[in-house]
Formats: sequence, C-alpha cells, structure tokens
Amino acid sequence: MNIDSTAQRNTKQRSAVSAVLNETEGFNSAQDLHAILRDRGERVGLTTVYRTLQGLADAGEIDVMRPPGGEHLYRRCSQGHHHHLVCRSCGRAVEVEGPAVESWADRVAAKHGFVDVSHTMEIFGTCPECAAKR
Repeated sequence: MNIDSTAQRNTKQRSAVSAVLNETEGFNSAQDLHAILRDRGERVGLTTVYRTLQGLADAGEIDVMRPPGGEHLYRRCSQGHHHHLVCRSCGRAVEVEGPAVESWADRVAAKHGFVDVSHTMEIFGTCPECAAKR
C-alpha cells in the first residue's frame, strides 16, 4: 500500500467519525462513537477516533464535556461560545448562554492580569423527564 492510499483511508475514517457526530444527539464518549462505527461496519480504530475527536475539538468544531470522574464526552454543537446544562440521569444536554459568567470571567482575569482567557462550564442537574420518573 502506498502513502497516498493510506492518507485516503485515514480521510475516509475521519469522515466516518465526523458523520457519526452529525447524526447523534447528546454527548458520547469516544468508545461509544467507536462502537457505533463498528456496528455500521466501518473499519475505524479507536486510536483514530480519539485522534479525530481531539482534532475536531482543537478546531472548535465539537464540544468536549469533562464530567467529574468520567471520560471526556463529545458532541457536535452550534457555533459560538456557550455552556451546557446536563442531566445526570440521561445525559441530555441543553446549550445555554451565560452572560453573567462571561462578565465574571473577564473581571477575574483582568484583576489578575490574565489575557487571552477561555473557559468551559457545565451545569449538572436532573432534566424534567427524569425528575418526573422519580
């Protein structure tokens, strides 16, 4: 196999990962996404899934959630800075704006002389559907 065909295979694999992100709702782990790809008959290695997700996250194309004590979770999100309200039971995520958080982060950074500041924030709770089941 020559280098060009290997590069093409990797491109197809990365396209498959991106397609799964476009089709799934909510946050999923790399292992969940890999299982979906396997079930579809795609030949994509778990390492490629992780590498692709990292590249998409670095490019700002997907959101990454880092729940306490858990592995990173990924999903395709809307453009622009936002935060998430996440159900602890079912994992449902809602994008929310947080102007008060933005102002606070800017003030704290400026107070300490920090520049080029970024942040992430996830708020965990129980969604109405899960709360009704209790």
